[in-house]
Amino acid sequence: MSKVTGPPAPDTSTGDRQIEDRKADHIRINLDQNVQFPRVTTGLERYRFMHQALPELDLAEVDSRISLFGKTLSAPILISSMTGGTEIALRINERLAEAAEMHQIAIGLGSQRAGIKDPAQARTYRIRAYAPTALLFGNLGAVQFNYGYGVEECQRAVDMIEADALILHFNVLQEAVQPEGDTNFAGLLSKVEAVVKRLPVPVIAKEVGWGFSEQNARDLANAGVSAIDVAGSGGTSWSEVEYHRAPTAFHARVAAAFADWGIPTADAIQYAVKGAPGLPIIASGGLRDGIDIAKCIGLGAIMGGLAGPFLKAADQSVEAVDQLIRELSAQLRIAMLCSSAPTIAALQQTPLLKVETS
Repeated sequence: MSKVTGPPAPDTSTGDRQIEDRKADHIRINLDQNVQFPRVTTGLERYRFMHQALPELDLAEVDSRISLFGKTLSAPILISSMTGGTEIALRINERLAEAAEMHQIAIGLGSQRAGIKDPAQARTYRIRAYAPTALLFGNLGAVQFNYGYGVEECQRAVDMIEADALILHFNVLQEAVQPEGDTNFAGLLSKVEAVVKRLPVPVIAKEVGWGFSEQNARDLANAGVSAIDVAGSGGTSWSEVEYHRAPTAFHARVAAAFADWGIPTADAIQYAVKGAPGLPIIASGGLRDGIDIAKCIGLGAIMGGLAGPFLKAADQSVEAVDQLIRELSAQLRIAMLCSSAPTIAALQQTPLLKVETS
């Protein structure tokens, strides 16, 4: 259960912390603290595949490949956006990139604003040398369009890492509970549309853990985004992360109240499918294994993204990340076999059973 009293207040006499310090805080808190939703789940536990004891398939022939933005991936797995802009992030991102290249899966980076504001921090994002052919996503906060950013900064983010696509993340709740947050989200949709029209790479709209509604998905699709990452509730709660770095008890209590806010991932996928039919939907938010990825695809997603498990693995070694990818891929392919789905396209058309949970 979320705590209601905050940690001791740090010395804030020098003003707001620098972005680099905040990024380091986020990594440390995610590794050391329990920042999961206290009660809200992903909703994926409400769904099951009908087991097929006679699938008429050979596991060796199950094909988990997908194509996205002109690249073929060995599996519909995304190393979700996590970090950058601080020295510890460099080691983490290099390990993640090396494993993504090894397995030919997709990888996203954390917000690149630190690298745009301070060119010295750009090196913490530059992982293309470790992943020369992997599908690589850059990342900026959409709210920055109300704080002076535009297509030029988006292009700088893309060029910084030679990205194949750019994520624009929407994190209204996180910004709102941060004492130093950027909270003007008014009029963003038209600015997103203007950037999408001018940027030469695909743009992905991404939440960070509270999900998109059906209307959100419809509006973003109409604005021209190329994909939506729903990032629903049930995994890491960023209001809980901000609780742990709150400078006062007041800020801690405000953040703690939102510990269970948001749209569960399973529901967010279905909202996005209805709101943006035909658009690639990426599912993230609390996924923990290949069966979760398979369920998300059965609900209409094209790919499943994980962040927390990859962060913990990357904190150990490249080998730990490699092992996690192997496990996820094996779990996914076995789920496809036992559901009689020879391809990801077939898995998308495989009905899921909705079950009652206590």
